[in-house]
Amino acid sequence: MVVGLAKLLSFAIAITTNVPNMSLLIKHCRFVTCIAQNAIEASFNGTSLCEVSRLCSSLIKLCIEKKSLTEARVVHAHIIKFGLLRFSVANKLTDGYLKCGCIFDARELFDELPERYIVTWNSMISSYIGKRKCKEAVLLSTRMVSEGVLPDEFTFSSVFKAFSELGLVNGGREAHGMSVVLGLEVSNVFVGSALVDMYAKFGNMKEAQLVADRVTCKDVVLFTALIVGYTQLGDVSKALTVFGDMINLGIYANEYTFSSILITCGNLEDLRVGKLVHGLIIKSGFEPVVASQTSLLTMYARCGLVNDSLKVFKNVLHPNQVTWTSLIVALVQNGKEEVALSKFKKMIRSSALPNSFTLSSVLQACSSLAMLEGGKQIHAMVAKFGLDRDRYAGAALVDLYGKCGSTEMARSVFDALVGFDVVSVNSMIYAYAQNGFGHEAIKLFHQMKYLNLEPNDVTVLSVLLACNNAALVEEGCQIFASIRKDETIELTRDHYACMVNLLGRCGRLEEAEMLIKQVRNPDVVLWRTLLSACRVHGEVEMAERALKRVVDLAPEDEGTHVLMSNLYASTGNWSQVIEMKSTMRELKLKKNPAMSWVEIDKEVHSFMAGDCWSHPRSKETLETLEYLIEKVKILGYVPDTRFVLQNMDEENKKRSLYYHSEKLAIAFALWKTENRTTTIRIFKNLKVCGDCHSWIKFVSKVVGREIIARDAKRFHHFKEGLCSCGDYW
Repeated sequence: MVVGLAKLLSFAIAITTNVPNMSLLIKHCRFVTCIAQNAIEASFNGTSLCEVSRLCSSLIKLCIEKKSLTEARVVHAHIIKFGLLRFSVANKLTDGYLKCGCIFDARELFDELPERYIVTWNSMISSYIGKRKCKEAVLLSTRMVSEGVLPDEFTFSSVFKAFSELGLVNGGREAHGMSVVLGLEVSNVFVGSALVDMYAKFGNMKEAQLVADRVTCKDVVLFTALIVGYTQLGDVSKALTVFGDMINLGIYANEYTFSSILITCGNLEDLRVGKLVHGLIIKSGFEPVVASQTSLLTMYARCGLVNDSLKVFKNVLHPNQVTWTSLIVALVQNGKEEVALSKFKKMIRSSALPNSFTLSSVLQACSSLAMLEGGKQIHAMVAKFGLDRDRYAGAALVDLYGKCGSTEMARSVFDALVGFDVVSVNSMIYAYAQNGFGHEAIKLFHQMKYLNLEPNDVTVLSVLLACNNAALVEEGCQIFASIRKDETIELTRDHYACMVNLLGRCGRLEEAEMLIKQVRNPDVVLWRTLLSACRVHGEVEMAERALKRVVDLAPEDEGTHVLMSNLYASTGNWSQVIEMKSTMRELKLKKNPAMSWVEIDKEVHSFMAGDCWSHPRSKETLETLEYLIEKVKILGYVPDTRFVLQNMDEENKKRSLYYHSEKLAIAFALWKTENRTTTIRIFKNLKVCGDCHSWIKFVSKVVGREIIARDAKRFHHFKEGLCSCGDYW
């Protein structure tokens, strides 16, 4: 009691600055004195209960300003003491509790009130929604109606949001019906906008549009809800139409409208409309707004103008987490991984904290660049922020280690995840696939049903790729046959191309060709896959049929002409080689030179096929290479001149093979790290040739170290004279 009195006295003193006259101050003092004397009479010294109630209202206002829950509870105690629960001051105290952030106390008082005003009902309902307790909000609104209190426009605008958050379609429809009965659906823009937003979140844009058409006085909130709904459903053309209707009606867009329509332009890759919207943003004065700038840079990036995204970003004075993340994602998606990593470093230095999407994107950049050490540093940061079990960051880490050839680390991250989803399982299967661990990939694929996960088209493609890279032909055929019977997964041309490659490369060319003929409108990729298999087996006649199909579909396809030229060269048909190269010159097609690179001590060293002297350490590299060649010959290595695609004598063919880029990279790496036992990791822009594959196997046995080679297709793990692919490269 003493504490309560002291607090009330402090209220009385503090509130004098807001008291308009001395008479009211005197009444405040009388009120406090009366409490001290435990007086409960209906009046004291001429002060009525109504006046006492007004004094309490002033004190409640002060509690709200000070955000003081403790003092609000003291006022609550004396409201009960003076029997003021039936007065409006009790409803005001309920609102005071809510504004002080204590919904629990507010609800206790609310349930004790003998009379509840509509404003109090609405405050309770909206507060529950604000604290993401939508179920409680819906239950309270139901109780409100059962007690005979009719909802108003503010009630409906709140409960519609609650129904959409909970996904309660039928409940939302019932509330919609009540709003129609009360005449609020069409006449009140708040109710109409909330209804449109609810149906849009349900994915029912037909109903959302019908409601929007009936609303007599439309506003920007309603149109924005429609635009967001159509965009999320992928109907970008309709979203643009709604935006145009809004502008034609003279309704000014706000920052949320602009952000939404810019996302639409990005999804549609409509640069023309995007630039028009950019102009409107400038004209409306929203360009400095961070949300608008973030959406602008995302739109330009999705339209392929990443430099314009960077220009927009430069104008952001104080980029936040979302802006930084949007820029990094844009750079990674446009193949600017190194720039993305540079921006990430600046983000960290600016004290902006990354989230799981930021870290997932920079991990993707490290994956694309095969930056294992850099990826490990990001992994440490992921753990620091407690995101190592986040499904997005976790899947990105699995992908990173898989693409860097470290399946053990990928599996370690995968096993540490809290709960598995299809994305993380797909990443792990793909990691196994890239590294030639087909049996492990198939095992995980079959385990999905025990994890209550349904495979999707990406899962199937990954496991078929795993069968490809491990030469598991029968297993791949069985999986493909079972999926063809499963109507829940639609097989794409990519799935068929994977099977064509699997059958073709093991010599079942006729089956591969028949499979292509089963595809409706086979594309260039399918025929080129068959042509590649023909190249492996020297099957000229079928290759020429495939070439004709490719030329009909894409006469300037560079890869096809290179494959056919190589096939003719491998079979010694030099006249046809000359003809193919002549055709390529006419079409201005160029064959990419073979290049390999290796990272040692955070420094990348590049080597080009046949270029023996441009590297600063070429002397040491060539000496090491000659030593390795002599050693592997003793173990049985014989240069396979079938992989020399130039018309020269046998001895020159052998010398040509010695200077392939992967051999130069490995020789340099072994010289540079001769006193170490670490794994050698090299990367090649094209496929590792058969001769180099054989040579590296022998080298791994000579030096007693593991060598991991990542080419354009997959990883090869060479150790003790063997390769993980089982010579199925």
